[in-house]
Amino acid sequence: MFPWTWCWAPQVHLPWSGNVAQCIEPVTHQFFQGIDPAAGNARIEEQAFAVASYGTQLGLITEVLLELAEGAGTASSGAAASLAKLKQVRDRIEAVKAADYDSMADGIEATLGALRRRGGARFAELAGRLRPLLAGPGA
Repeated sequence: MFPWTWCWAPQVHLPWSGNVAQCIEPVTHQFFQGIDPAAGNARIEEQAFAVASYGTQLGLITEVLLELAEGAGTASSGAAASLAKLKQVRDRIEAVKAADYDSMADGIEATLGALRRRGGARFAELAGRLRPLLAGPGA
C-alpha cells in the first residue's frame, strides 16, 4: 500500500453501474399540477376527478342538454347544426363503447374456450364460480 494515496480514492461509475434507485410508485397527480392557478384549484380538480371522470361528467351534461334542446326546439339554424353535431358525437362515442365491449366479450369467450379445451377439474371449478355471474341479477 502507498500511504500517500489513502486520501485519494475516486469512485468511478460507468454507465449501467453503481447505485440505482427508482421509485415505482405511480404518480397520478402530475396531470392536475399543470392546471393554471387562474383556471382552477388543482387539489379540487383532482378530488372531483376521483368522484367522476371528465368523460362521465361530459356524458351527463350531454344527456341533459340534448333532452332540453329537443324539448325546447332550436331557434336558429346554427343552433340546429350544433345540436346535430352533438348528437353525432354522442353516437360516435356510444359506438366506441360498444366496439370496446364487443372486443372484451370476444376476448373472454376465446379465453374460456381455451380453458375448456384444456379441461380438467380447474375448469369445472371455474364454471361453477362463473354460473352465478352469468345468470345475472335477480335470476
